Amino acid sequence: MTDTPTPNSRDALALASDIRTGATSAEAVLEEAIARIEQLDPQLNAVVSTRFDAARAEVEAGLPDGPLRGVPILIKALGTDVAGLPAADGSRLFRDVVATVDGTIVQRYKAAGMVVLGTSNVPEMGKTTTTESLLHGPCRNPWDTGHSCGGSSGGSAAAVASGMVPVAHGTDGGGSIRIPAAMCGLVGLKPSRGRVPMWPHPDALSSPLSYHHALTTTVRDSAALLDAVAGHRPGDSYGAPTPPRPFLAEVGADPGHLRVGMLRVAPGPFPTDAACTAVVDHTAALLTELGHEVREVELDVDVMEVMSAVGTIMGAQLRATIDARLTALGRELHDDDIEPWTRVILDNAMTHSAPDVSRALQTATRTGWSVAELFEPGGVDVLLMPTLPSTTPELGYLDVTDPESMWTRSSSFSACASMFNLSGQPAISLPLGTDDGGLPVGVQLVADYAQEDVLLRLSGQLEAAAPWATVAPGYDGW
Repeated sequence: MTDTPTPNSRDALALASDIRTGATSAEAVLEEAIARIEQLDPQLNAVVSTRFDAARAEVEAGLPDGPLRGVPILIKALGTDVAGLPAADGSRLFRDVVATVDGTIVQRYKAAGMVVLGTSNVPEMGKTTTTESLLHGPCRNPWDTGHSCGGSSGGSAAAVASGMVPVAHGTDGGGSIRIPAAMCGLVGLKPSRGRVPMWPHPDALSSPLSYHHALTTTVRDSAALLDAVAGHRPGDSYGAPTPPRPFLAEVGADPGHLRVGMLRVAPGPFPTDAACTAVVDHTAALLTELGHEVREVELDVDVMEVMSAVGTIMGAQLRATIDARLTALGRELHDDDIEPWTRVILDNAMTHSAPDVSRALQTATRTGWSVAELFEPGGVDVLLMPTLPSTTPELGYLDVTDPESMWTRSSSFSACASMFNLSGQPAISLPLGTDDGGLPVGVQLVADYAQEDVLLRLSGQLEAAAPWATVAPGYDGW
């Protein structure tokens, strides 16, 4: 392994190009990815199940001739299924569950020619912003193994940031793609509501909150993977408008002169670390140099109301999920079935009434209206703000066995992200800075609904102007 970050490593598209031209082979790439996982995962604990032999058989039989043929990928062990692999959602209550079908997003990855190697580590049922479940143990940040890799897509982020795989699947219910992207120095896009199907998991009341996409090292990989999986599945409750051209065509395209609204600090009562504000200021200066207009704005959103609504909606979904599992098992909940923090969320959900849930869903609608007002004529084209109000915590700071500390600590890490889960607009985290300890710090860009094209054009411009390392220090890039 090298001692410094590798800014010029091949991303997934470059890897696919090398396979297509014969510079390498899908077989060689697969064996390299397997070797990397076997070498690195004992230290990082990013991967919780594998299907190496099945992947070898798929490559040998011949992969679909898609745009990402031969590119290896890990799937987050939450929110979708990989047939034949455990579907425990990071919980001891579900440890014996095995998926019987591939989820839609997995089907579409495979149709694009990608090779699924296994599933990545998650917190229990995705209910915290670090990846330290009692079932699988803590996942470690490649930038500093004593620190969190974020959550709930933490295993995917750690795997990409360490170079195990060039890209990995993630889900985002309150920042769960953007938070680990910020902590691990990656690109993390949460698409618009309805952009990517969720089948076979309807998730009931969490559908307004949950989104699928990926953790990547480059903006163009994020665009290419979105092209591969986006599109309405018949019967879906939501469906984003079909874009006029592929998302990949937006990367490198001139974004034009954009009006950028800036929030230098997190909204609400959460203090913002100086390093997080500094990255916003740095990005604002860079955007000005690139010819955009940047001005400070106010966001008419009650963050505490947002977070309460998110908690109510997710709590209702959690209760439904656990009730269904216990019904299938034919028994009551045992003390060691779920973690103490999850139990607190469940107990709180038991106090909510149907009107409480209805009011939370109404808050989601109002939040969408409030955020959309920023993008009305005469407003802004893009919102710039921190991805996180705080820098990356050490492992153990968010302790699922200590609910009292979790109440006071966990909410702040999603304070800048969760409102856009409620509102439905696309948001992306870019690794445009570091803190005093050298750990990555992300900055967040938000656009109006269904305008991923605007985000991808602007993000591509920023990446070209201020390129970032594609892997953590001490790790080999592809």
